[in-house]
Amino acid sequence: MFSKILKWAAIAGLALLLVLLLSFGIFSFLFHQHANRQYAVQVRDIPVPDDSATIAAGRHLYEIKGCGECHGANLGGKMFVNDPPIGRFSGPNLTRGKGGLPASFDNRAWLKAMRHGLNAENKPLLLMPSQEFTLMDDHDMAAIIAFCKAQPPVDVPTQRVQVGALGKILSVAGKIPMFPAELIDHSRQQPQKVAKAATVDYGRYLSASCQGCHRPTLTGGDNPVPGGAPVANITATGNVGKWSKEDFIAALRTGKTPEGKQLKVSDMPWNMTAQYTDDELTALYLYLRSI
Repeated sequence: MFSKILKWAAIAGLALLLVLLLSFGIFSFLFHQHANRQYAVQVRDIPVPDDSATIAAGRHLYEIKGCGECHGANLGGKMFVNDPPIGRFSGPNLTRGKGGLPASFDNRAWLKAMRHGLNAENKPLLLMPSQEFTLMDDHDMAAIIAFCKAQPPVDVPTQRVQVGALGKILSVAGKIPMFPAELIDHSRQQPQKVAKAATVDYGRYLSASCQGCHRPTLTGGDNPVPGGAPVANITATGNVGKWSKEDFIAALRTGKTPEGKQLKVSDMPWNMTAQYTDDELTALYLYLRSI
């Protein structure tokens, strides 16, 4: 009797293993279908000045957009996810140093990566937040490209991205925005320049940087990072609706909310929003209070 139980237990275990292997095989196949899809896009050229004012504006954008979180303060690249089940992800070296960008990486390549989320083969870049960058106007896009191009070479090899089994499953299931190219309107016509002022309209423009975590509606929900804390509703129906402008600015500069809660940088990158100007934070506050 006991031997029969062991026999059926072994058969059940083997069957379960086969189901798991088959399921992973399907997810892996679908992942590679997404990763190897080629896009036919028209990259619209824009002028990229190299004057000091443009480069300075680009430096500010690099800081407030959180580019350094993946590419490092010196643009030499940085590992930003090291979780074997999900994967190992490093931002590439964006300089002309050894291991950095090739000589052929021109303005068109910058625009294709940032506005379309695509590499030289027109295949998706993984976890590159191009769905946010594609909303930037031509003026800001040119500035950030100018800043990146002006940086001195850093000799650091770009580390190869490795996607783990769980990362493949979650990306195919839509739980991780692994393929931002799929979220982009590739025919979008960006404005030449959005007026920078402490206004609702400018706040709407700036809020594109919030959508990756807080969702396009900015009402929050599940964290896009597996295991991360739930993301707050930052519209007028959330806590922001109860805060004064001064409360809001202090929270985004120090990470401490009016309720006395200290926000973790891993949950809310206030070290990044601390770099916003007063006008930028005021504009963002006005927009969030309007929705």
